[in-house]
Amino acid sequence: MLENDDEEIMDRLAQIERVLREVQSRIPDLEGLAVVTKDGLPIASALYSNTDEDRISAMTAASLSLSERVVMELDRGKMEQVIISGSNGLVIIRDSGEHAVLVGIARVDAKLGLVLLDMKRAAKKLEAMI
Repeated sequence: MLENDDEEIMDRLAQIERVLREVQSRIPDLEGLAVVTKDGLPIASALYSNTDEDRISAMTAASLSLSERVVMELDRGKMEQVIISGSNGLVIIRDSGEHAVLVGIARVDAKLGLVLLDMKRAAKKLEAMI
């Protein structure tokens, strides 16, 4: 019984990682993607090598919590995405269901419309998997 559960988890993880790789292959402006729980735990990632997955996950959860609070306090409905713009690029946090979010790290000159569209589609796929 336990082996089947482990196999199912590994299969689902492979599917999630496949979605991340597909998005990255279509949008070269994305330098990294990660799926993290809303509590800040990493699920899967396709990040550049010197990126600390645990740290990104924890910072995402903190940003998400504050963003959800702002949306709620200002009566703006359900939080869908957060875009953080820095001088060297963008960080996009996209809701991906009840338990997780999709985090994208994009170049400063990224075609934002394409990035957002692909992340929205990927988040919908991931929502069914998580």
